[in-house]
Amino acid sequence: MTLSFFDQFMSPTLFGIPLIALALFLPWILFPTPSSRWLNNRLLGLQSWSINRFTQQLLLPLNLGGHKWAVILTSLMLFLITINMLGLLPYTYTPTTQLSLNLGLAVPLWLATVIIGLRNQPTAALGHLLPEGTPVPLIPILIIIETISLFIRPLALGVRLTANLTAGHLLIQLIATAA
Repeated sequence: MTLSFFDQFMSPTLFGIPLIALALFLPWILFPTPSSRWLNNRLLGLQSWSINRFTQQLLLPLNLGGHKWAVILTSLMLFLITINMLGLLPYTYTPTTQLSLNLGLAVPLWLATVIIGLRNQPTAALGHLLPEGTPVPLIPILIIIETISLFIRPLALGVRLTANLTAGHLLIQLIATAA
């Protein structure tokens, strides 16, 4: 049976269940749940220690205004690490190689940063649309170009990330086939 090089990116199934569903919902089991016990077991202790260390490292260079992003960034980090670790299991693939997941995470986070930047510092956010020292006749054209580039940014970065991951997997497949 001849397989294409791109068959490795097809969604595998196990007992009729697509493994993408397991890869997306299984990491939520690993998130720690609040407990009323005074003493926790070793797994909960390890989970809380690693989450606290990551949050400390994340918030170290940020001012107090950036600390409100700690919960979403920590949970996003845990989600991405567990999803990528599940990609190491046999007969599964990493969901982050799919454009839909990358864009699904990139667009809302990008939109949140743009809206919060416009709300908190409107002059600085709008100042990025026009480079300093621009001749007066070019101002309307440059504002349109910079606005288009601002809106295309999450799409371009998501496509680049997906292409790089796919190229890496394809290169590994080619080397494994040649060997």
